[in-house]
Amino acid sequence: MKKVMVIYGTRPEAVKVAPVIMALQASPVLEPVVVSTGQHRDMLDQINRWFGVTPDYDLNVFRHGATLTQLSARILERLPDVLSRFKPDAVLVQGDTTTVAMAAIACFYEEIPVVHLEAGLRSGDIHSPFPEEANRKLAGQVTALHLAPTTISKQNLLREAVDPAMIPVVGNTVIDALKWTIGRPVEFSDPRLAEGCNAGVPMVLLTAHRRENWGEPMARIAKAVATLAERAPDHLFVFPAHANPKVREVIIPVIDRFDNVVVCDSLDYPQFVHAQQWAKLILTDSGGVQEEAPSLGKPVLVLRENTERPEAVTAGTVKLIGTDTDAIVAHSMNLLDDPAAYEAMANAVNPYGDGHAAERSVAAIAALLGVGDRLPDFGV
Repeated sequence: MKKVMVIYGTRPEAVKVAPVIMALQASPVLEPVVVSTGQHRDMLDQINRWFGVTPDYDLNVFRHGATLTQLSARILERLPDVLSRFKPDAVLVQGDTTTVAMAAIACFYEEIPVVHLEAGLRSGDIHSPFPEEANRKLAGQVTALHLAPTTISKQNLLREAVDPAMIPVVGNTVIDALKWTIGRPVEFSDPRLAEGCNAGVPMVLLTAHRRENWGEPMARIAKAVATLAERAPDHLFVFPAHANPKVREVIIPVIDRFDNVVVCDSLDYPQFVHAQQWAKLILTDSGGVQEEAPSLGKPVLVLRENTERPEAVTAGTVKLIGTDTDAIVAHSMNLLDDPAAYEAMANAVNPYGDGHAAERSVAAIAALLGVGDRLPDFGV
């Protein structure tokens, strides 16, 4: 049995590695070792419980108020002892977090092959999203096996002179996790959400947290949602507020005064998936939502100036609109008022996966380690 260590530390990573961990557990030739850095503490533990994942080791690096530099230093300091203890044949990291970049560098120093899940996403701007774009590129420089979710991601890597033999296109495991979750019943813990959902009230879901939107962009988003709440009084506007005060202090005072606005704490993963399923329209600056919502037939307006996920924009399921207040209002009302415009986005094809990305990923890892064969690429 070859030993594959899976290292992750945030809620989005936990969601996307959970299907891979399950597939590794079912493999006759690969054995998973699960390591959490604890970069996101409470939210990470929620995901582990939902998917039934128990880390073999927890670096426990989370500290309130820690800078990116401090977080990076703790991961680099603590991870080598864990690598030495478990002696993995390969290490899998996912996405674009500080955990990903630092774990990849630590493994490179220890000469352990790095497998990068969701490799090859690029916005083209090293400062946006920050620090995610840089984290992806840093990890990519020391990666042995690039598990690209789409052919566009593969093309990005080919332009960076990555060996094409090391870039299987596997799809995105977020769709595997989504399908697993949507098939299980979930109740909203907030009674206002439970009541609205059960009554079939049309709902607009807002998520906003990106660093590049802190300050004035976040204020423009808040003003836009307030305007929409006035212009669409029959709709419920739901904002699961990120814990960061830079988000809460800007948005909540502007929108919380409306009877058709519900501000609640961040929803756990299963509740958030079901909130996306309930929503009529989603306004977001999140990356993962751009992948998940199209599988549920939900139009997504992205509150950013660029995206490292252009596939859904091309497919028509997602529209990049920025943070200008008037633009947010105009695009939103167009979808709420015009059935043809709405259906055009809601019925577009999701380019991100078919629910078998974890299976392809594990087969590619087995091939890398000489104990199996790859499966055909996603989309082929």
